[in-house]
Amino acid sequence: MNERDDFERRLREARTRQGLDKPAEGASGGLPPGPMGIGFRVGVELVSALVVGVGIGLLLDRWLGTKPWLFLLFFVAGAAAGIMNIYRLFNPRSGRKI
Repeated sequence: MNERDDFERRLREARTRQGLDKPAEGASGGLPPGPMGIGFRVGVELVSALVVGVGIGLLLDRWLGTKPWLFLLFFVAGAAAGIMNIYRLFNPRSGRKI
């Protein structure tokens, strides 16, 4: 078991040197620095998910002639996706164990 731990440590160091992983020190879970950065990121996450949902809903409504049902459905789906993105931003998974 000790050899495996040593291998994992060396692999982690090599990935950090190559720029594939960020160093463990100062890892903030993907949040941008400062309150303005966090607010901007949250706004972008929410608005972009809503825009994509509304866009898909409008296109499908126009194509299938189901106004306004698919628009409403994809608006709700986009809002849910945006909220989930914000939830994942503030609660990142800490290292999956297989």
